[in-house]
Amino acid sequence: MKEISVVAAMLCKGNKVFIARRPGNKLPALVWEFPGGKIEKGETLQQALQRELREELGIETKIADFVAQNIHVYDFAKVTINLFKAYLINENDTITDNEHVATAWVNVDELDNYEFAQADIPLIPSVKKMI
Repeated sequence: MKEISVVAAMLCKGNKVFIARRPGNKLPALVWEFPGGKIEKGETLQQALQRELREELGIETKIADFVAQNIHVYDFAKVTINLFKAYLINENDTITDNEHVATAWVNVDELDNYEFAQADIPLIPSVKKMI
């Protein structure tokens, strides 16, 4: 089975967290996630997350504390997610999404109202505790 290691951001602004909905052509499709992506060879987890957020959302971020890790086995791969707290360097930056079909800043109490990717669901309680 293919193994994929990814990083994800708990991008915070006050008591809200940024989430993104995956496109229909990428598995798992059309579910919400904490944004991020794959780690490239030679990158630290934090470097990978900064690069992914720059590429996918057009933002510069400060990567802060490690939040949680989850391992989930899908039909197509075993995915390990490392979630970090992250902040916009410039809070006035506009997020320009290049990857997802929808994005939202949501109150942490509303996270349960969204259909998340199975690998992201176990991360939600840790997100709620950190905000």
